[in-house]
Amino acid sequence: MLAAVVIIATGRRVQQVPPDAVAPLVQATEVQPRVVQLRVRTHGTVVPRTESELVPEVAGPVVWVSPSMVSGGFFEAGEPLLRIDPRDHEAALERARAAVARARSEHTRARKELERRRGLATSNAVSESQLDDAENDMTVAAAVLRDGRAALGQAERDLARTEILAPYRGRVRQEMVDVGQFVARGQAIATLYAVDFAEVRLPIPDEELAHLDLPLMYREAESDDPGSRVILRARFAGREHTWKGDVVRTEGEIDPRTRMVHVVARVADPYGRNGTQAPLSVGLFVEAEILGESVKGAFVLPRSALRGADRVLIVDGESRLRFREVGILQFSGDEVVIGRGLEPGERVCLSPLEAPVDGMRVRLVGETEATS
Repeated sequence: MLAAVVIIATGRRVQQVPPDAVAPLVQATEVQPRVVQLRVRTHGTVVPRTESELVPEVAGPVVWVSPSMVSGGFFEAGEPLLRIDPRDHEAALERARAAVARARSEHTRARKELERRRGLATSNAVSESQLDDAENDMTVAAAVLRDGRAALGQAERDLARTEILAPYRGRVRQEMVDVGQFVARGQAIATLYAVDFAEVRLPIPDEELAHLDLPLMYREAESDDPGSRVILRARFAGREHTWKGDVVRTEGEIDPRTRMVHVVARVADPYGRNGTQAPLSVGLFVEAEILGESVKGAFVLPRSALRGADRVLIVDGESRLRFREVGILQFSGDEVVIGRGLEPGERVCLSPLEAPVDGMRVRLVGETEATS
């Protein structure tokens, strides 16, 4: 027991040495500037540019309907779509022609009588009142002739309107008429829309407008310069299809609830008349990508590289972390486009850190592997 006490009292004391702190291992990427075309992603539903109701201008029973006059049917501009029984209008035209012939005869007789009385008036063979009566008869006959000619023109137009022609190249959305049905003047019998262009109404956040070439100013939409290009994508018939168009206008107001600005994109030949693309059908829901301005000297990083709203971590030449504020141009999916705050060749930390501190020493993944 005494020996143990002596050994402990005279033994060498152990010096406690704190362990070396191990710098966290992080992954970093070396950034280089490049030209980036900004893109705004949105979505919308396809609608026709031109849509109208087909309305007859004359009344009568329907005697013929075009095979194209069905829901979904296509037609060409000027193509006959429907015919109304013309017999009543043919009879009205004949009556108008007879009335014109009668009025022309009365006008000729009144003119000759006026000329005769004017000749007699030079020798005082007729009274002034008789001459006035002849001039009045001539005026009335001329008015009746003009009225008859106007009625004749109306009758000719009504007869021509018994055949209803397509106002443009288009498609039938809905038809509400068939053979034997009596239609009245002004009664809607079908809904049509044109197929030369299709349009998509696209909502865009207010902060994204600065990146796009949009017709915002007074009458700017009349300019010959096209607006921003648009790429539309949708699944149709089991496959994904793409269409290209242009932004042609912005709508007249900002949505007071969502603070969104709605722009209208237009696509030519949406039904692929040339046969080179799938139809961009009315009612189709599409994803849209609007191509904005091209920015030189921009940096693209993963979204996870951001620390907070607008800061990144730079790894300096001594392998220490430095906080840096950056100017963000746009978020695009999992990436962020940065316009200022970085220099070419700088290393940006990508790894998540629980409590990073400015000046903290780190180890880089690539450098650690190279020295091991």
